[in-house]
Amino acid sequence: MDLLVAKFGGTSVGNGSRIKKAAQSVVNEYMKGNQIIVVVSAVNKSTDDLIGLSNEAIGEGLTNRQKAEIMAMGELTSSRVFSATIESLGVKSEFIDPYHELWPVITDSNSLEAKINFKATDIKMEGLRTLLNQGIIPVICGFLGKGPLGEITTLGRGGSDVTAFLIGHCLEAREVIIVTDVDGVMSTDPNKIESAKLLDEISVEEMRDLATHGAQVLHPNALLYKDPLISAKIINFEHGDLSSKGTRIVGPFDGDLLRGVTLYKNPISLIAVVGEEMLNKPGLFAGLSGCLANENINIFGISAAQNSMSAFVNKSDSNKAYHILHQFVIETDVLSSLSLGRDTAMITFAGPDIIEQSGIISKITEPLRMNDINIVEIISSQTAIVLFVDWVNGEKACKLISEVIE
Repeated sequence: MDLLVAKFGGTSVGNGSRIKKAAQSVVNEYMKGNQIIVVVSAVNKSTDDLIGLSNEAIGEGLTNRQKAEIMAMGELTSSRVFSATIESLGVKSEFIDPYHELWPVITDSNSLEAKINFKATDIKMEGLRTLLNQGIIPVICGFLGKGPLGEITTLGRGGSDVTAFLIGHCLEAREVIIVTDVDGVMSTDPNKIESAKLLDEISVEEMRDLATHGAQVLHPNALLYKDPLISAKIINFEHGDLSSKGTRIVGPFDGDLLRGVTLYKNPISLIAVVGEEMLNKPGLFAGLSGCLANENINIFGISAAQNSMSAFVNKSDSNKAYHILHQFVIETDVLSSLSLGRDTAMITFAGPDIIEQSGIISKITEPLRMNDINIVEIISSQTAIVLFVDWVNGEKACKLISEVIE
């Protein structure tokens, strides 16, 4: 007997016929002999409508606790309707909201961006197992938590997906199924490029980066809770079949996806190229990286300014790369010279929420300044910050950054 966790998004429970189709898909899996937990979002846009209605009625005077209680109403309603629909199909079901004694998701007291108390939550999850063993299908409100005083809290953006992956992890489910309004993850936005293709699978790392850069299929916060031993997929509600193929999410392969700092094991060499108005020369990046790629030399990072460009390569490749790029310089009219710099250490600080961390660069660079560690270069993206420091300072810098983000 396998345990499945199925999360239904707002559009998949957007009206009565969709709720009945979703409930039937759950009952079908139950009749195959599987245990199943349903996580349900509020009906599409109902949460926004509730907040808008409240603001219209009383202005901006809502407290965060009042906002959380109002925002919860969409999930409170959809869980009740979904559970009742399952029972109308002849299978026992019970809705579980934060007022229920078996409610499993325990948080701190932050009303709108609550942090999960993992120890307490893990203990409370066992109550759901009791229901499952009685042949009952629990329907859980997504997005919500219960604070220390029994108050309703919310988990922030991506909260319903977080709920699904969290339950799957705690109860060691076989699979977490995200039911939404798309067939899965596409090679790009099909509304912009008609030839976009459905992906059979995508790694957690790829999905996290894609979501961070704007893809709406799954919020990157949810992927913090993806267990590498548990299968996961994204499917379209229109199929009405939880066994639909969709896109499978595999991994993570590199352990914990929470923020982490790593020091690359080998020295990295910097090669600086200078010239006039380099950024105005089309194809210059492609030419520089291409001539190194032709010789199977990997580039760990590139930074550019108006009149200079720096490439970071493994020290073992640096002499060969230096000669190759020299030939590139003398053959390119806007370039004038290059130099091979000193050995550097590459420190990577990665995490799915970096873009949302105000002042994060100053936070991780301040301890280096206080310890007289010079930063040779910083390269950042929405999910990672890469710092290059003198090789002799690499281990110390990595330790200082690790300490400050704990």
